[in-house]
Amino acid sequence: MLQTERLNWKLTCLYVIQKYVNLLTRGTAILSISQDTSYRKMSLQQLMPKLLCSMRTFASMLYLCSSSFLEGIADYVDPTLPFISLSKGLELNTLRTMSQIIPQSLKNPRQPYIVLSGPSFALELMNKLPTAMVVASKDKKLANAAQQLLASRNLRINTSRDVTGVEIAGALKNVLAIAAGIVDGMNLGNNSMAALVAQGCSEIRWLATKMGGKSATITGLSGTGDIMLTCFVNLSRNRKVGVRLGSGESLHDILSSMNQVAEGVSTAGAVIALAQKYNVKMPVLTAVARIIDEELTPKKAVLELMSLPQVEEV
Repeated sequence: MLQTERLNWKLTCLYVIQKYVNLLTRGTAILSISQDTSYRKMSLQQLMPKLLCSMRTFASMLYLCSSSFLEGIADYVDPTLPFISLSKGLELNTLRTMSQIIPQSLKNPRQPYIVLSGPSFALELMNKLPTAMVVASKDKKLANAAQQLLASRNLRINTSRDVTGVEIAGALKNVLAIAAGIVDGMNLGNNSMAALVAQGCSEIRWLATKMGGKSATITGLSGTGDIMLTCFVNLSRNRKVGVRLGSGESLHDILSSMNQVAEGVSTAGAVIALAQKYNVKMPVLTAVARIIDEELTPKKAVLELMSLPQVEEV
């Protein structure tokens, strides 16, 4: 094999990494995608028929890839293949959630869809520590099937039909975690932390209900549960970004030193647009977006928030 061919094959392998994992003796295909190039696209077109043919023996596909990738494989995807979304974020230019992106990209509005979310650090799952998560689908039977597929002695799975609430909580809790980290980085104390996280939870609830989600979801495992884990535990990547911002580091230096993705940094860009679109006041989460965009310093953000008009508790 020529050196160029070896390089091209390496790029292809980076693009499509197919792993099979055993969950309670049932198979699930996991597809993980890296950044896009024209060569990788060309190679993927050649690989997908065989790849998806091998996947037909599995119950579902765990989804962790982009809309452009899905558009490229739409012709090869079984229209009855359930997708389990692991993504916690929004498409910035369209504000779409994964439940909108997947069927639209695959040109199949009836593509079976489930979202898996909840307070779950991968390291603890790998160490078989007790964990609880949520699977949400508009199809109750599909949610129950995913529950049976994923549950184990160490992993409890709750079901929900509130796809929107679960997705919005999963996306915006990362932005709130940056805010919580900023409070710690500025040494503002426990009172400030409690007030900020409570306000952030309310903002997420206000937005989610305007978008069609349920308040009960935001106070449940995939809402408050995930928020507590992400805001208060040092393993949280988004919290770490906030701590360093609050300590005075620049966002550029923080991100260039990280080898993992802090999803809240990109999701923050959608917060202001969502607040405007749904006419929801979100002072804490929009302040994070402005800090990320370097329109506001953490110190000025605190002054602005503490200077807001006094309000009735809602």
